Amino acid sequence: MSSAVSESKLKEYYDVALKLVLKCGPLMQEGYQKAKTDYKVKADFYDLVTVYDKQIEDILTEGLVAAFPESLIIGEEESAASQRQAELTDAPTWIIDPIDGTTNFIHRIPHCCISVGLAINKELVVGIIYNPPANELFSAYKGHGAYLNGEPIHTSKVTTTKQAVIAYEISLIHAAGVRDKNVKRLYKMASNATGTRCFGSAALTLCYVATGQCDAYHVEDLKPWDIAAGAIILTEAGGTVCHTSGSKFDVMKPDCVCASTPELAKNVISLIEEASQITEYTFK
Repeated sequence: MSSAVSESKLKEYYDVALKLVLKCGPLMQEGYQKAKTDYKVKADFYDLVTVYDKQIEDILTEGLVAAFPESLIIGEEESAASQRQAELTDAPTWIIDPIDGTTNFIHRIPHCCISVGLAINKELVVGIIYNPPANELFSAYKGHGAYLNGEPIHTSKVTTTKQAVIAYEISLIHAAGVRDKNVKRLYKMASNATGTRCFGSAALTLCYVATGQCDAYHVEDLKPWDIAAGAIILTEAGGTVCHTSGSKFDVMKPDCVCASTPELAKNVISLIEEASQITEYTFK
């Protein structure tokens, strides 16, 4: 636990955030029930936003700042609107994704969620991820384990990719600038794993590694709010999160390998390194 916050204060942060996230559940469910919810396109054709993203982020932000005036906020929609570069300081900072998996949300695919993480002294200490369509509430705070709907969760004990179900975000291939990298890495992962899965929500995928439903997950080129809450939930469930290179994970530059065990993480990193050596392939 961060030395700068007491046990009781950390629990208070967790309890308030949990209540606010649950408060937003019916609003998210309302939007989810509307087939093809009205949406707008952000900077890229595949980056979508709905009115529910903004409404949920506003409720969370207002509630958290009212309860904890010392807090700062890094929110997906606020950052997009202000076009400011998010910065993490030592202050208590809430990192919010009001709807992670917006494309799933719009298409009524039940892999979408509200994600709220808290960092203090740049250390992740609280994570809450709520998927109302599937009735999944994942939560954790530093030193107290991870939970799904109040029941403890733990990662698998898988140590090699040959035994593993690996999650990979295939939708990232739509971005031309990182397409070649992702095609090669997906090829190596899928060729060496028991199974490969894509859920379209980084936050939930981290939780699925935390529960042992998946064994590893690799993703790059996302934002802090995609990863923050899931990272603390996964580590509290016994998993490991590191940078793609194997160095320490940095939520502000969340290129990461997430795995049930350190051994499996190293195995995945080896496949990534092998993928970088591919110079020619026949698929385009």
